[in-house]
Amino acid sequence: MLGISGGLDSTLALLVTARAFDLLGIPRNQILAVTMPCFGTTDRTYRNACLLTKKLGATLKEVDIKEAVTVHFKDIGQEMDCHDVTYENSQARERTQVIMDLANKVNGMVVGTGDMSELALGWATYNGDHMSMYGVNASVPKTLVRHLVHYYAETCGEDALREVLLDVLDTPVSPELLPPKDGQIAQKTEDLVGPYELHDFFLFYILRYGYHPAKIYRLAKLAFDGVYDKETILKWLKVFYRRFFSQQFKRSCVPDGPKVGSVALSPRGDLRMPSDACSRLWLEELEAIHD
Repeated sequence: MLGISGGLDSTLALLVTARAFDLLGIPRNQILAVTMPCFGTTDRTYRNACLLTKKLGATLKEVDIKEAVTVHFKDIGQEMDCHDVTYENSQARERTQVIMDLANKVNGMVVGTGDMSELALGWATYNGDHMSMYGVNASVPKTLVRHLVHYYAETCGEDALREVLLDVLDTPVSPELLPPKDGQIAQKTEDLVGPYELHDFFLFYILRYGYHPAKIYRLAKLAFDGVYDKETILKWLKVFYRRFFSQQFKRSCVPDGPKVGSVALSPRGDLRMPSDACSRLWLEELEAIHD
């Protein structure tokens, strides 16, 4: 069981699940991919979710959650035109309820789709897309997710599948929880939390080598010279530290998942970090930087 959105993470999760079924000799039609359109879903991502599932031979199920979420808003007194965090998270949690309950019906296991970069930044709805039975992408950073999907597209040998995967790669990263503008995605993740290539760079040197903020800043200036100016790098590095510390509570209770690379964020493995850790010392070091 997995939720399929037409985005990068759920695409990789479905590809991984299909590969696992092939290795185990289980028919792919026993994979149940569920698309759950709501207020922010665009025609492009919906179409790609459906096409990808069919091209891979999995079983597609559609559960439109607009009515359920609307009733929930009425129950809790949430105005439909108030597009705040409650508006967004209610959709994510409804999707999780649907897929968990469907898993109960068919004695299935929910495969999580969230990646390592999202876990680092806390860019997930607590007890929403944050939760599953097993998170296959849990230690795969977003930049590697993109590379793996592109690699599969170029090596799968199926033109129709390659076309869908390339369109997924070309789609802006978005949770699609806000209504589209003129049919296009209105909520672009990297506009809100920063470029993933920067955050993945920061995360690697923080976790793998334990470098101090000032050193990571110097390395990033060298690595991204001509791509980002120093003000931009410093801005997003501060955002990273603030979010990394404040969102540990989500990582303290993540589902099981594999350690794919050299670092991971599981509290049962690489990251032993209290949820009440404070970012003050790290941010003070960054505030003292004037170069």
